[in-house]
Amino acid sequence: MANVAFIGLGNMGGPMAINLVKAGHQVTVFDLSEQACQQLREAGAEVASSAGEAATGVDYVLSMLPAGKHVAGVYLGEEGLLSQLDGSTTVLDCSTIDAATAREVGEAAAAAGVGFMDSPVSGGVAAAAAGTLAFMCGGSAETFEKARLILGDMGKNIFHAGPAGAGQVAKGCNNMLLAIHMIGTCEALEMGARNGLDPKVLSEIMLASSGRNWSLEVYNPYPGVMENAPASNDYKPGFMVDLMAKDLGLALEIAEQCNFENPMGQLARELYVQHQGAGNGQRDFSSILEKLKGQ
Repeated sequence: MANVAFIGLGNMGGPMAINLVKAGHQVTVFDLSEQACQQLREAGAEVASSAGEAATGVDYVLSMLPAGKHVAGVYLGEEGLLSQLDGSTTVLDCSTIDAATAREVGEAAAAAGVGFMDSPVSGGVAAAAAGTLAFMCGGSAETFEKARLILGDMGKNIFHAGPAGAGQVAKGCNNMLLAIHMIGTCEALEMGARNGLDPKVLSEIMLASSGRNWSLEVYNPYPGVMENAPASNDYKPGFMVDLMAKDLGLALEIAEQCNFENPMGQLARELYVQHQGAGNGQRDFSSILEKLKGQ
């Protein structure tokens, strides 16, 4: 078992840290939210008064933070964690951020002799709680082998995408595709419904045909079709529209950096930003169906 610092206990970070405690690791956490820290204390973790205190003398530092500026603030500069860590600690940033910041932190870590991987996740809150997340990792092969030892207690699919920043690129590609096939699934189901088809029957037909996809099979966006999907619970809980809009913005940055025109990704972002602006930011991203229906 390992000594682990976990920084950032939001909707995703909290359940991930709890799973590390359940796996038998010695976990010390830090978050600005006293409530989030108390939840981890009750689960068996130690609570530190700062990120620096949490990261003292640990084998792994994991972080789950909102944006690139927060990741840079935690790790870089004279006050950043990289200034106090050495080769005995492996850093795994599980945040979904821009690839440029991930590469910058990765380069700073390499200069300090610290193993670093950007390790964004896929699967959402339910998978975080269940310990079935997918991790997309960017960093050296040596660091990846160390990372697998701890990530395996929070997820079931762990991929080495390439060097530092590659994890964020993979996450951007995945979530752009997710948004596109969610929108397409919504369009197909609504078109069928307006022509008198039962959305549940149409879903079964498409699942057995070439239109089969994850949104249709696992996360059906039409209310009443799939009992446990957010669509059947007024589009909550789930993966928020705010987060999808953020991730699509990051995907567009990745495309721009390589001078790639991605019209479907651009359109998906435009639709989600519009849906977000109409007051739906806290609802599940499958609620894009309502925008397409004109609600």
